[in-house]
Amino acid sequence: MKIVKKDIDWAVSEGILSAEQAESLWNALQKRTSNRPQFNFANVAYYFGAFIVLSGMSWFMSLAWEEFGGKGLVFLACLYAFLFVLAGKTLWFQQNLKIPGGLLFTIAVCMTPLAIFGLLSQVESWPLPYLYDDYSTYFVHEKVIFIIMELATILGALITLKFIKFPFLMTPITLAFGFLSIHVTALIIFYYTGENWWYSQENWVFFWFGLIALMVAYWVDVKTSYLEEDYAFWLYLFGLMSFWFSMTFMGIGYSWNPFIYLIINLGLILLSVLLHRRVFIVFGTLGISYLLYDLSYRTFQGSLLFPLTLMVLGLLVIYAGIQYQRNEAAIARLIVGNLPRTIRDILPRQRS
Repeated sequence: MKIVKKDIDWAVSEGILSAEQAESLWNALQKRTSNRPQFNFANVAYYFGAFIVLSGMSWFMSLAWEEFGGKGLVFLACLYAFLFVLAGKTLWFQQNLKIPGGLLFTIAVCMTPLAIFGLLSQVESWPLPYLYDDYSTYFVHEKVIFIIMELATILGALITLKFIKFPFLMTPITLAFGFLSIHVTALIIFYYTGENWWYSQENWVFFWFGLIALMVAYWVDVKTSYLEEDYAFWLYLFGLMSFWFSMTFMGIGYSWNPFIYLIINLGLILLSVLLHRRVFIVFGTLGISYLLYDLSYRTFQGSLLFPLTLMVLGLLVIYAGIQYQRNEAAIARLIVGNLPRTIRDILPRQRS
């Protein structure tokens, strides 16, 4: 539920609040929500600017590696991390600009793998193929270095999160855990089989990582008060991305039965109601739309009916969205109200 100034004015016109109470309540709500992520120009600019900074820093560091070597990379990564922390500290604590300040802290954390990469490059046995007699030694050493970088990133983000309560710091943690699962699994498979793995196996790792991330997100969601910062959102988002894209790219008609795929995406839509998370309905709707597109393409391929079918499907999706928006509260009451109390008690509180 989103409250706007007109809602407060309506409460005054109905005699629910006095004009003074309404003004005090509105000012308090504005102060409370001023640093929450919202879809407005300022916040879009903050996050988009952070993305540009990270892209530029990654490009710059790759050039610095070629120009200055490992020692130069360590120095530059530490220097920029220090400067980002100073700037973030000023914005966060002194100017009360939590979002841009938190983003600068996050960028500082993202300097960690670059610093570790430069530091490990000073080791004499730095993993280059021509330094080894066999590929297996190179493969293992390379994966171990990636694992060290990812563990250092997770540790740096957790330490920062202890002092800076900024939910977006869950992003480098989640991404690092995702790549960590890939590299650890690769080492295990290589150890037992002596072979590298295939793209399909990576999809399965991301699939299970996504499921685990969603379970962790649910645990975080339940354990944190609905009045606290929303740390579960980014876990839900990246967990869904990992789970849904890996499941979809593995192929509806090959690895996955279309009916099972449909049931899973319908389940995501149901979870959006139970967990009060609209991100689930986005991926669930995408999955159902993709399935219908795939079935229509196979049925009407090369026929004039195919584009007409797509038009009808698109209109049906829009109509379903309209009906859901109009009846969202009633649908939620119907579904949640018919659940056993033991299940209702373990659902997270709604965040508004």
